[in-house]
Amino acid sequence: MALINAFRMDGLGNRFIIVDRRENFIDIPKEKIIYLGTLKSFHRNIEFDQIIFIEKEINNTFPITIFNSDGGEVSACGNGSRCVAYLLSKDLNIKEIKLKTNNRLLNAKIVGGSDVQLEMGKPIFEWHEIPLKKKLDHKNITLNIDNRKFTDGFSLNVGNPHIIFFVKDCFEYDLKILGPKIENHELFPDRTNVTFAQIDNEENITVNVWERGAGLTKACGTAACATAVAAFIKKLTKNDVNIKFEEGCLNIKIDSDLNIFMRGPVSGIKQTKLEI
Repeated sequence: MALINAFRMDGLGNRFIIVDRRENFIDIPKEKIIYLGTLKSFHRNIEFDQIIFIEKEINNTFPITIFNSDGGEVSACGNGSRCVAYLLSKDLNIKEIKLKTNNRLLNAKIVGGSDVQLEMGKPIFEWHEIPLKKKLDHKNITLNIDNRKFTDGFSLNVGNPHIIFFVKDCFEYDLKILGPKIENHELFPDRTNVTFAQIDNEENITVNVWERGAGLTKACGTAACATAVAAFIKKLTKNDVNIKFEEGCLNIKIDSDLNIFMRGPVSGIKQTKLEI
């Protein structure tokens, strides 16, 4: 066993462990990530929804590698990327950071004391790139779960797959039960993130989110982006909307080319140690 240095941060309660591998490569195998994930309820210093590795800089861009607490590698984490950008901005004393996931370039900017704006790129709507198991109308998906029919689901990819159901009361649905069943539904070959969203008005949406590979979460940046895009396309809201989570809001703006901009606060940076 060895102790390694790491950082703890969160975005609106969405919790991250960040490991800096820019100078020294530190390997934490999948089995160890799963083990650490099982401890998160008992050791507050290692609670996390995702663990994120900062890799060596390439042409002024910082690659990041992201794993859910179940050990699965994922391609996007909006709040986590904002936290990494904030950590790097403090370390390097700069306001703008470029990050690279395994499928997107992300431009981040520190726009307030602890507010970070992240340019997320464009959503993907093609059924085979979301991905869905078969070709169908991604804006009108019906799922049968436990003899209940869930209609008008809107599926898209914003770096990872999402499905959103717009409902009158998003907390009427028990996502501890429904979340894993929808996440693992046969329609989604790569599984999916699940959001139940209620339109408060044309500028505000309240959400209840089940995060693929992490479970019920206090906040999810990509879910906020996906929900805002779906609501805008369905003409339920404007292209500038606040997504309300348990501990605060993320602001999502969508430009005329459907580029997504996410802004919100991040926590302070706390040092911790991991036993691997």
